[in-house]
Amino acid sequence: MGLIKQLQRRTPLGWLQLNHEKSRLFVALSGIAFADLLMFMQLGFQTALYDSNTRLHRSLQADIVLTSPQARNLASLSTFSRRRLYQAMDIPGVKSAQAMYFNNTIWKNPQTHRETGVLVIGFNPDKPAFALPDVNQQLQAIKLPDTVLFDRGARGDYQKVIAQIDRGKTLTTEIERRTITISGLFQVGASFGFDGNLITSDQNFLRLFSGRQSSSVSLGLILLNPGYEPKKVAAMLKAYLKDDVRVFTHAEFIEFENNFWRTNSPIGFIFSLGVSMGFVVGTIIVYQVLSNDVNAHIREYATFKAMGYRNYYLLGVVFEESLILAALGFFPGLGVSLVLYQLTRSATNLPIYMTAIRALQVLVLTIIMCTISGAIATRKLQATDPADIFWN
Repeated sequence: MGLIKQLQRRTPLGWLQLNHEKSRLFVALSGIAFADLLMFMQLGFQTALYDSNTRLHRSLQADIVLTSPQARNLASLSTFSRRRLYQAMDIPGVKSAQAMYFNNTIWKNPQTHRETGVLVIGFNPDKPAFALPDVNQQLQAIKLPDTVLFDRGARGDYQKVIAQIDRGKTLTTEIERRTITISGLFQVGASFGFDGNLITSDQNFLRLFSGRQSSSVSLGLILLNPGYEPKKVAAMLKAYLKDDVRVFTHAEFIEFENNFWRTNSPIGFIFSLGVSMGFVVGTIIVYQVLSNDVNAHIREYATFKAMGYRNYYLLGVVFEESLILAALGFFPGLGVSLVLYQLTRSATNLPIYMTAIRALQVLVLTIIMCTISGAIATRKLQATDPADIFWN
């Protein structure tokens, strides 16, 4: 209570100095808001990168996933022998082991008739592979020859197509010079790797890509019987199967994808660098403002020193200014970021959302940024000698 009363009686010298030069205050707040905006956007893009590229992974209905050792991520899956899935059934606890086929290909947009890229996914419709109600309710439809389901979250001009399918119509288009029928919709969404997704049966997949053998699978989805620990069964599978497959638990498979974008893809590095650049830019801007303020009021600070005020009091004034700048500059940056998040989400169908954790993260970074700037700006103040100033 005593500290609170002391703060209430204290003259807000830092705020008074900032408010005295309103143009300088406006420039400082604009700079901090811009730095916060940079950090918000880069962090948002980074999270959208990881979330969008693992939406398919999270929707898989599997306890353990098998891939080829050459697979780098979902966009560059190599194949392995289907025989490994049959061998996996020998391990205690394995309930089922199903094959899944992936191929990144070009199709004609049914609305614009332009060619664009999509990911085609095939699996046995008698063994549901996705924890997606929209897909599982239409498994009988994709058993029909050359019939697919289309991702309503795809990136591109598909509004009319989606509206027509929602009304119960079926549409036709082409893949690999073969006419296909779009009979229904599901929701996953675009990613940094793919503009959209098509789901069909394994038989339809093999018809579309006639050069692909049914014995060469992209993923193996393994379900376990109740009571079995995925990590323990995965360890047994690693020991039992040959070296031409990699074994992941479902959570490890998601992290495998994230790790690719984090460490092996330049885009993950770029987003991390963008956050650092925003932090550095903000630090420089705040330092320039506080340094100019210290230089402009150096005689006043020297007078305080001559009157007996200690360095820590004067440093407290500068740090007070830095914290005020951090608080006031944060909210404009947050507001503009919310608008840009909405625009980006509408334009790209990427999952970019503001979260309380991210807002708190950027606020903490802003406070640290301004504190560092204040610490650098006070170095000259600490070395100030009143006698030298007034003598000159």
